[in-house]
Amino acid sequence: MFKKSVFGASVAALLAATSAHAATTAMATTDLNVRSGPGPQFEIVGVIDGNADVTVEGCLETANWCKVSYEGTDGWSYGQYLTAMVESEPVIVVENRDRVKVQTMTYDTTGATAAASGTAAAVIGGLIAGPAGAVAGAAIGAGLGVAADPGPQTITYVTENPVDPIYLDGEVVVGAQFPEDIDVAFYDIPDAELQYAYVNGVPVLIDPEERRIVYIVR
Repeated sequence: MFKKSVFGASVAALLAATSAHAATTAMATTDLNVRSGPGPQFEIVGVIDGNADVTVEGCLETANWCKVSYEGTDGWSYGQYLTAMVESEPVIVVENRDRVKVQTMTYDTTGATAAASGTAAAVIGGLIAGPAGAVAGAAIGAGLGVAADPGPQTITYVTENPVDPIYLDGEVVVGAQFPEDIDVAFYDIPDAELQYAYVNGVPVLIDPEERRIVYIVR
């Protein structure tokens, strides 16, 4: 009986150690969506606050999406905006998988994307990552002319006048840009210099000259 108990305790300890090693603490470098699956078409189930700690359970081997847990919400976030400390320096998790020792995960996407979002719309290209996704620890709004509160009139107009959604690889964050080679329609807002679009299931305000997201309507 004693030997069995010791063996059981050892197995439990081993499993706990393995689980602890598999999970990594990271920081979100900007307000970051948590989605029900690894892709821009999946439903948003939560938002990680910028500079908040989040548990990363693992990342896909062939994509920049990581399985995360944040304040009781489990889901997937875009790993380009998750950093972890390695040798006292913040590094982007998906660009330093070996150094961070993040677990490699798989995900069966058969029928999942359409079921999750109610659409089978294709991803037509990729967003250019904002500064927080390019330089670990960068201030996402610094020097970008990021919109403060655009005002209730603008928000109301955007939410009451939805447009056809588009889906781009990556995640909608303040500072992300639309590549010049992707034909994306931006829509006018009365009495405003900004334009808007619905991207990855989220209405966003855009600086049309820079083709840059400056505000996310949540």
